[in-house]
Amino acid sequence: MMSLQKNNYAFIDSQNLNLAIRDLGWQLDFKRFRVYLKDKYAVSKAFIFIGYVPTNESLYTSLQSYGYILIFKSTLNAPGGKIKGNIDAELVLHAMIEYPNYDKAVIVTGDGDFHCLIEYLKKQGKIERLIVPNRHEFSSLLRKFAPFMDSMNNLSIKLGYTNKKEA
Repeated sequence: MMSLQKNNYAFIDSQNLNLAIRDLGWQLDFKRFRVYLKDKYAVSKAFIFIGYVPTNESLYTSLQSYGYILIFKSTLNAPGGKIKGNIDAELVLHAMIEYPNYDKAVIVTGDGDFHCLIEYLKKQGKIERLIVPNRHEFSSLLRKFAPFMDSMNNLSIKLGYTNKKEA
């Protein structure tokens, strides 16, 4: 008997993920995170939404080599030297463009701007999980999705970047 393979897609808010994990005091190993998404949530495609900064080419190449599909957003230089690239519309748009192609979606963010997307996916039976990077710091708009929610607070040992030298 053949087992049915799930075909879930992840839609990752890279800025929200990165900042929240750093606030927790660790750095995410994106290579290990991609394997984790595949193994735990049956994610066959992982879209990462990220602001495009020309000096970050090596990061983008690495992410692609780990199996992520990168969706770039143009960035602006905000006051104080901050770089701003709001990816919300792109993430929602791609979740809908890809809608017929996946069984269920895994949304990685703590941003309440995605409330309407998650609500829609839930009503359609198409939400696998909402992964909030930090269960102590996320939009209260997302609290109603607690039954579908996981957090990354206790994953630093499993998914944290370690700067070990190979012996």
